[in-house]
Amino acid sequence: MLIGEVARRSGVSARMLRHYESLGLLRPSGRTGSGYREYSGEDIRRIFHIESLRSLGLSLREIGRALDDPAFTPSALVDDLIRQTRERIAAETDLLTRLRRIDATEPAGWEDVLQAVAVLQALGSKSPAARQRAALSAGDEVPVEALVEAVLRETEPNVAGALRWALARSGADGTALLAKGLDSPVAAVRERAVRSLAELAGDEPTTHLRDALAHPDVVVRGHAALALGTRGVADAIPVLIDMIVDGRNDTDAADALSVLASDTATADRIADGLVNRLGTDTSTGTGTGTAQPLPEVGGTAGHSTHGTAEAPARVRLTQSLADIPGDTASRALIELSRDTDRAVAVTATYLLRLRDAH
Repeated sequence: MLIGEVARRSGVSARMLRHYESLGLLRPSGRTGSGYREYSGEDIRRIFHIESLRSLGLSLREIGRALDDPAFTPSALVDDLIRQTRERIAAETDLLTRLRRIDATEPAGWEDVLQAVAVLQALGSKSPAARQRAALSAGDEVPVEALVEAVLRETEPNVAGALRWALARSGADGTALLAKGLDSPVAAVRERAVRSLAELAGDEPTTHLRDALAHPDVVVRGHAALALGTRGVADAIPVLIDMIVDGRNDTDAADALSVLASDTATADRIADGLVNRLGTDTSTGTGTGTAQPLPEVGGTAGHSTHGTAEAPARVRLTQSLADIPGDTASRALIELSRDTDRAVAVTATYLLRLRDAH
């Protein structure tokens, strides 16, 4: 079969067939009397092998090795092709993301495009100082998606703070994107997401923070509760009490409870919750340190609603009654001043003196 007919049947141009021959990939089996190339059936099969391997992304040099080297292992080559393809897809995806973000800024001219590119590159810089400068100078040329992505991946505390500030200042709605970060399989990303939500004002961030009170991640629950406490959301009370029992940001949790105790009903609810976890019954006047069936105030995953806490936790719970107004807290402190645990009794006595002084 002559080269023209091979080209028609295989779909490979005569020029490319000659190129394969010049590289040693393909050698026609014979020549006609006039000196024209003549291809055998085996030559045709080799052409199809070459084209099949090209379709996988192999270079012509790699194809030559694959066809002629008996020791060549296809598995290693396929693994390498998979890696190269993934890298290429990642690069193309990154480019597409940057183009979409630039398009979202609705640039009026090339200066706007160049400014957006510069800021996006700075946000992805390896230098924390460069990322921080970019966050502090971010304006309308930075789409909210870029700020959210940056804040969720940032590991430097100062830069993360600047990014959260930029996100809150932008006024753009990144709330839903941050909320998705709460479902990340990476604990650090979940924490960054909830901390960022805590710095956003408005009803939608508050709603997501309420939902986060039931999150399986204890860190997420804690940050959500602290943020909601400062916003006056009483739903955070059970988680805040859990934090005091567990000793996680217990001082901040006690401060949040004192903010929430702004009215008599809420103050009594908080005091009841603390007393329940102390295992003290203020209605009987017995400071036995054993659990009593007091009114429930709600609970969170992993904790019972009432019961005796460990000794250090009981001291923390007692201290938390200090800034809770109302008769319920006062009765609890009186009872705790006679507690069998000396540390609890001394703490309660001291707090009662402070209470009487005011």
